[in-house]
Amino acid sequence: MAELRAIVMRPDLERLGRYDPVRVRQRFLDAFAPENTRVIVMDGEDVGLIAVRGEPDAVWIEHFYLAPGSQGRGLGSAVLADVLLERSDGDERPFRLNVLQGSAARRLYERHGFVLESEDAVDVFLKAESVRG
Repeated sequence: MAELRAIVMRPDLERLGRYDPVRVRQRFLDAFAPENTRVIVMDGEDVGLIAVRGEPDAVWIEHFYLAPGSQGRGLGSAVLADVLLERSDGDERPFRLNVLQGSAARRLYERHGFVLESEDAVDVFLKAESVRG
C-alpha cells in the first residue's frame, strides 16, 4: 500500500519539488490505520485503497489511491460515490479531504460536491457539506 501511494503521488510531488522516496512511504505508514482502510478490487486484482476516518467534527477521506492502469475508467468515481452515500442517518458531519496543488484528483472531488475550504503552497483542503453520488 505504501508503494502504491509512492507510485501514484510521485508525479505531483515531483512537480511540486517535494518528492522524497523514503518520506512518501513513511508518511503513509505512520498514518496507516487498517480499521479505516478498504482495498479496492477490480477483476479480482487489488488496484487501490481508500481510508475513511471519523472525527467529531468531520469524516475524513484519506489515502485514496488507484493504480495508474485502473484510473480513468470511472472506478474512482464509483468508489467515492459509495463512500459518500454510506453516511448514517442523521450524521451531519461534513466530509473533508486534501489533495496536492495541481492534482487531477481535485476535479473528481469537485464533481462529487466538494468545494475549496482552504489551501497553502502544497495542499488544497476540500469540504462537502451535502454530497451527491
